[in-house]
Amino acid sequence: MALFLLYESASGYALFEAHGLDEIGQNTEAVRNSVSDLNRFGKVVKLRSFNPFTSALDALKQCNAISEGLLTDELRTVLETNLPKVKEGKKSKFSLGVSDPKIGSQIAEVTKIPCQSNEFVSELLRGVRLHFDKFVGDLKTGDLEKAQLGLGHSYSRAKVKFNVNRVDNMVIQAIFLLDTLDKDINSFSMRVR
Repeated sequence: MALFLLYESASGYALFEAHGLDEIGQNTEAVRNSVSDLNRFGKVVKLRSFNPFTSALDALKQCNAISEGLLTDELRTVLETNLPKVKEGKKSKFSLGVSDPKIGSQIAEVTKIPCQSNEFVSELLRGVRLHFDKFVGDLKTGDLEKAQLGLGHSYSRAKVKFNVNRVDNMVIQAIFLLDTLDKDINSFSMRVR
């Protein structure tokens, strides 16, 4: 059974094909050892397609959807155009390895593409993340780091701003109350003088 890997980077979606699994075996320890060597890992995993995000705002939208376990139209298009077709009623001859089981179940439900998320897939994706800039030749040095930094800041800012169920809400209110008390004490002491 063929194994494809979905990797969501800060600069776009990448699909990899893991085809030399006989060389390293199906056990996690063998994958863990082969990940550090690019020559050995490059024989096992090949880039099938890379679809960059159109803008930083698009990257943030895609990242938010992935973190919530939602399948966007862009991701669905990437998967349907680059993976073999799944025939209705027949067992698929491939599976898609994803890092998050939530997005995997959403992909399987909507597109009928079988997904798996286990320790073996996690190790393969760790190797992809480690050597990603070498797989995608179009990126200039520093582009990936800038994209990761920018997306990280935007994602964190958006999550802090829009999270209404914040746990630190009481801390923020307590600090505001202390500031108000401090101002009131200063005001009263000025009047007493």
